[in-house]
Amino acid sequence: MFGRSVTLFKLFGFEVKIDFSWLILGMLISWSLAKGFFPNRFRGLSTETYWIMGVASAFGLLISIVFHELWHSLIARRFGISIRGITLFIFGGVAEMIEEPPHPRAEFFMAIAGPLSSIFLGLIFLGLGYLSPASGWPQPVTGVFIYLGILNLILAGFNLIPAFPLDGGRILRAILWGWKNNLRWATRVASQFGSTFGLVLIFLGVVDFIFGNIIGGLWLFLIGLFLRGASQTAYRHLLLRQAFEGEKVRRFMKEEPISVSSAITLQQLVDDFILKHHFEMFPVVEGDQLVGCISLNQVKEIPREQWTLKQVNEVMARCSAENTIEPDEDALEALARMNRSKSSRLMVVEEGKILGMIALKDMMKFISFKLDLEG
Repeated sequence: MFGRSVTLFKLFGFEVKIDFSWLILGMLISWSLAKGFFPNRFRGLSTETYWIMGVASAFGLLISIVFHELWHSLIARRFGISIRGITLFIFGGVAEMIEEPPHPRAEFFMAIAGPLSSIFLGLIFLGLGYLSPASGWPQPVTGVFIYLGILNLILAGFNLIPAFPLDGGRILRAILWGWKNNLRWATRVASQFGSTFGLVLIFLGVVDFIFGNIIGGLWLFLIGLFLRGASQTAYRHLLLRQAFEGEKVRRFMKEEPISVSSAITLQQLVDDFILKHHFEMFPVVEGDQLVGCISLNQVKEIPREQWTLKQVNEVMARCSAENTIEPDEDALEALARMNRSKSSRLMVVEEGKILGMIALKDMMKFISFKLDLEG
């Protein structure tokens, strides 16, 4: 879901990160408020003041999103659900759950906590905004408080729309799950609502764009694309989690993997292994010990005329946690590592020895058959 991100701070044990895409959101909000909303609502102020109000409001939005996601995370912790952290990105923020909620009640309370916290924060900001003139606070402070109050109420209302994976969609899933006691069915229905709502936003965005509201239309279009993709991805993720539940890497690995000696030349590697077996990465062994790995990209970085001169041990890299896994790890962890490293194979290693390889195509074949058998 995310690109590059940096950690801002830790809050109640949760790591709060910001994706670089959020900077785009912050700049858009600051610009639109400084050039449109605040000049129209609070006339007679200087351009610099409007910009200060815009930046302060963007910062207030950041705090509001963290507050919203923090309550999701705190309630999740209360029900024993592991949260990897909170990440802010261009479409808002997300509390990253490592696992699905254990029961509908946990899902319901975790989901509703976010909108309720935004309603609470919105009323606090509005109260401060309407009380500030009597307190002698400057008009720009009043304006920022009122804007943040309205924004938090809008944030709560939007999130209560029953479109998965919005909070309202999760509330819907919790209700359906409790009714039928079938998480897969409940997720499928809630995801269909989310996908349909995404299409509606895409359509409205196109209409807005055609009638001249270019920025607003583009924004609706992008949010619609995101929601549609996120709803479908969430359902696929659930199918994967349920299909691989309890399965270990050992079940899917192919024993006696093709490995190479560290003493052969790159030319021998290309002729006898890469062009013959069509793998992008090979384990390098000495005796029965794994000493490294070498990939097609590493070979390509060496000038072709040096392939007969350089040996594998001069080019290979040390193996890492991103391209190796232990045989008794969960199969889902193998999928996660493949996704992070953009690789289709992992080396299965135990106590420095390579036991086999696990391939994405074999895991996908397993889930295809399993889902087909289960209907």
